Amino acid sequence: MLGLLVELRGRYILNSNRESGYGRYDVMLEPYKEDDMAIILEFKVHNPDTENTLEDTVKAALAQIEEKKYVAALEAKGIAPERIRKYGFAFEGKKVLIG
Repeated sequence: MLGLLVELRGRYILNSNRESGYGRYDVMLEPYKEDDMAIILEFKVHNPDTENTLEDTVKAALAQIEEKKYVAALEAKGIAPERIRKYGFAFEGKKVLIG
């Protein structure tokens, strides 16, 4: 996934699997410019034992971002909460859902 995001390196600092809040996020894009949004990406593989649908998996990814307070690293750098976008990715084989 980071390979796909490398084109953004002129606009963002790309971080992966670093500590923030109470856990480790999957990918964080920290903007160089104040008019760009910061982005947190959390990836989950669908687990049919605990999740009924891919939508449930996306909800679990977004809940993890909130519960683990991954925004803490960005807020500590002065990025306002309204400038932070959070995305959950759910994978099941070749199916992908983003929320």
